[in-house]
Amino acid sequence: MNILLIDGGKAYAHSAGRLNHTLHQIARDTLTALGHNVRETVIDDGYDIQQEVEKFQWMDAVIWQMPGWWMHEPWTVKKYIDEVFTAGSGTLYTSDGRHRVSPTEGYGTGGLLQGRKHMLSLTWNAPREAFTREGDFFEGRGVDALYMHFHKAHEFMGTTHLPTFVCYDVIKNPQVEQDFADYTAHLNEVFGRA
Repeated sequence: MNILLIDGGKAYAHSAGRLNHTLHQIARDTLTALGHNVRETVIDDGYDIQQEVEKFQWMDAVIWQMPGWWMHEPWTVKKYIDEVFTAGSGTLYTSDGRHRVSPTEGYGTGGLLQGRKHMLSLTWNAPREAFTREGDFFEGRGVDALYMHFHKAHEFMGTTHLPTFVCYDVIKNPQVEQDFADYTAHLNEVFGRA
């Protein structure tokens, strides 16, 4: 399997980005050991937009590693998506999928990456319960509801999503070694069968 790893970790304010960079390395090492072909991009190191489009054409799955900042991805990850996905017009997607004959139907069906997958690996300072408990901050909707926009951007290109991995409470109640073990197990579960 060809797997693209995108490291959206970033040093900013009180964070040095080390946790996300380390999780990215764990993914690279684990997936390589499983026999997968891996390519990677560290967004903060810079990138060539056309080469990134080619990586998306190459991949069978993409894993996004990033922190949750102000309820979504860091601006650098959003900038990468805006630049790369827009440049992918005609190669990652043909159109928005609609036709002039029936312009209200078929939106989001013009993707050319059918059969491919995307996965999120996230770090949050919020506890798990903030996402899952009724009446708590995220109203019990779960982390994937918060990332619906991210999933839909990928579905627009034809991919489907794999189970999301989250490291919760990473500043106030860090469990770093357990998170590393859990992520390795998650990767083995999701990609060990491939």
